[in-house]
Amino acid sequence: MVPGSRVSNLADDLHAALTAARKSKNKDRTQLLGTVLAALKNRELEQNRAPTDEDVLEVLQKGVKTRRESVEQYVKGGREDLADQERAEIKIIEEYLPPAADPEEIRTAVRAAIAGGATDIGKVMGRVVPQFKGRADGKVIQQIVRTELSLG
Repeated sequence: MVPGSRVSNLADDLHAALTAARKSKNKDRTQLLGTVLAALKNRELEQNRAPTDEDVLEVLQKGVKTRRESVEQYVKGGREDLADQERAEIKIIEEYLPPAADPEEIRTAVRAAIAGGATDIGKVMGRVVPQFKGRADGKVIQQIVRTELSLG
């Protein structure tokens, strides 16, 4: 196998979780995991290779981001019931994501990037975002960068 193209153990974990959800007749979890795995299969077909853990994390993060946007829209529309359903799905997806980065850890990385010569938001983001891939939302990082650059 070529380095960097290893098959994902996280994808195997998702398949096992789907099987467990089906056996326990947990309809909501089964449906959600099926949706996530379908998105992962689409990604696999697009890339014409087996997914890596990084691919799986990107699919999971996209799922969380989409659901957070839905929560905002449902709250604005007065549909708290649907917003709650989306929040529950986010919690399930987050079970498979690495722990979120601490804001102070992000702030330290931002300060280091600024001290290293990054003077505008684009350059700082370019240096910091890759360090927190899968562990921090871009909006959170951007807000910290703006604060540190006093653009807040």
